[in-house]
Amino acid sequence: MTDSRDGASAPAAAQETDVLIIGGGPGGATAAALLAERGLRVVLAEKSRHPRFHIGESLLPANLPLFDKLGVADEVRAIGMEKWGAEFVSPWHAQKSQSFVFADAWDKSMPMAYQVRRSDFDHILIRNAARKGAQVVEGCEVRDVRFLPDAQGAVISAAQDDGSLAVWRARYVIDASGRDTFLSSRFKAKHRDPKHNSAALYAHFTGAQRHAGKEQGNITIFWFDHGWFWFIPLADGATSVGAVVWPYFLKTRGSRSLEQFFADTIAMSPALSARLEGAARVTEVEATGNFSYRSDRTHGPNYLLIGDAYAFIDPVFSSGVMLAMQGAFVAAETVDVCLRHPARAAQALARFDHQIRFGPREFSWFIYRVNHPTMRDMFMGPSNLWRVKEALLSVLAGDIFGTTPIWNSLRLLKGIFYLASLRHLGRSWRAALLRKRQIRPEPLETSSG
Repeated sequence: MTDSRDGASAPAAAQETDVLIIGGGPGGATAAALLAERGLRVVLAEKSRHPRFHIGESLLPANLPLFDKLGVADEVRAIGMEKWGAEFVSPWHAQKSQSFVFADAWDKSMPMAYQVRRSDFDHILIRNAARKGAQVVEGCEVRDVRFLPDAQGAVISAAQDDGSLAVWRARYVIDASGRDTFLSSRFKAKHRDPKHNSAALYAHFTGAQRHAGKEQGNITIFWFDHGWFWFIPLADGATSVGAVVWPYFLKTRGSRSLEQFFADTIAMSPALSARLEGAARVTEVEATGNFSYRSDRTHGPNYLLIGDAYAFIDPVFSSGVMLAMQGAFVAAETVDVCLRHPARAAQALARFDHQIRFGPREFSWFIYRVNHPTMRDMFMGPSNLWRVKEALLSVLAGDIFGTTPIWNSLRLLKGIFYLASLRHLGRSWRAALLRKRQIRPEPLETSSG
């Protein structure tokens, strides 16, 4: 990518558009639909062809109002497994499991969410963008973005899977490229999160044991010595299972295949192993490292970053899709203001910057501490003193962008955490030393062989 300020103009063959969006996941497809609805010319360039596999199947209640606004609520409902809550399972507590239901959150109007197969879910959103008038170009990998001087926009070059080259001149670029972090990587603005670091192994299974009745779709989090597991039931009978582990743990793989290493890791959790007794793995085991990063910017001249293209921390609270879609709503409003009302651009960009940074920051406090023994105690023995449990459930539901008055209770919750940590100072000190080792980065081998 080049950032041209030398007065070069776009090639004559470049197609003109108002907005070019890199990436057709939930963030990119949402932004494309919203901007097209506003009457702007939108190109959505997606390197894959939908439907395609993607991890991250668990949605939050705060997603549902966004589906309504996009007009896809019925389609998502048709593919979704109802998710009414979350279960935490601990090998270190006498009460082995603790369940939370979203109906107990501060705002009772968002009592459930969905688990979805992401290939189907993402396909719904990208089709919706096309219906709304966006030009969706799949099998189209953006290779270069050249920003023009004096805020004239950008020239974007992309390789299509038929071997041809596509070139657009856009007034604005939205990077929704996910963990590819297209612009952030090329600007060298992407940095490892110094406060968190994890890797993940995951696959889909059939025949896993689910809870009965209304709880059958709940996500279960299993803590174990080296991190935590997710267990996400899907509507078609498959179950997504993943291990989020500290980087040092990956070095213990040795010569074992990724499949064997994943099986051996699952065996470290008797509770998860019991749920998978008789189950069959039906996909290859995948691995990804460097899970935690953040860009040092959310925007620049004629571009915005949303979703994982800006930051990703850890999937323990299933915040990724919600943050990407929420960011897309703010991005669409921001771009519309910048293009139609440039005198208000600075104000709009400041609001965008605040909103994009706000979500990851609020989730981060809990994510950084979710494996701390004090936080585990609080999850396994919750109290609603001063409505702190309701406030926590609001965070877990993704209800952090509205007017729900949770913030004083969250401050009290954090105070309780710190006081309880001081009460067990020796344990907390040992936990701090352990975490320092846990977040030390290590190389990750991601092959499936």
